[in-house]
Amino acid sequence: MVRVLVSKSVRGRIMPARRKFAIRDKWKLKKWYTVIAPPIFGEISIGTTPADDPLKLIGRVMETTLYDITGDITQVHIRLYFQIIKVEGDKAYTRFKGHEISRDYMKSLIRRKSSKIQGIFNVETKDQYRLRLTIVALTSYRCKTSQKRAIRKIMEEYVKSKVPQLTLDELIQEMLFGRMSAEIMERARKIYPIRKVEIYKSKLLMIPSPEGPKPAVVVSPLQLKRR
Repeated sequence: MVRVLVSKSVRGRIMPARRKFAIRDKWKLKKWYTVIAPPIFGEISIGTTPADDPLKLIGRVMETTLYDITGDITQVHIRLYFQIIKVEGDKAYTRFKGHEISRDYMKSLIRRKSSKIQGIFNVETKDQYRLRLTIVALTSYRCKTSQKRAIRKIMEEYVKSKVPQLTLDELIQEMLFGRMSAEIMERARKIYPIRKVEIYKSKLLMIPSPEGPKPAVVVSPLQLKRR
């Protein structure tokens, strides 16, 4: 009688032992690549990632925090997203994909009997990168609907006039290090007392190309072959 060795997977399903060993062999074939941040972040290493084919890395999104890059603990709540766009040797180079403030941090800012005002705006930089920005303003006290509209309009007028004067790198600096938030707060305070303004989220939508703006979607060459 032939006995077949079996082993249980993490989910409780039965998996032949030969398949289990095959999975282990695949991991042995994988190589580790160092992920490099864009030049605006000093091209430092932000971690490593494995792949059995470097082409499979193209399009992969890596997450880190601004604290991991600057060493400033006060920036640990700012999450950064980078997308791998090319691989050279054992290094994977990335492009800024966007950022987001952690939800726990935002929850800690919310107070009772105050108002939260959120605006979502599509903008274009001087070097023709298009992004979507989400801005949040928190008031000291609860304000009226008309005052919320006025503050949201100030946000929109500011980003629509400011962002076209900036390159993508300059915009990233303005967003992540608080200068944009501070300027919006100063203007909004003329309408109502403001406690905090945050550029809550950014997302890269379009990038410039010789043919004109194109979607900022990076697809692995291997995925293109399958289509």
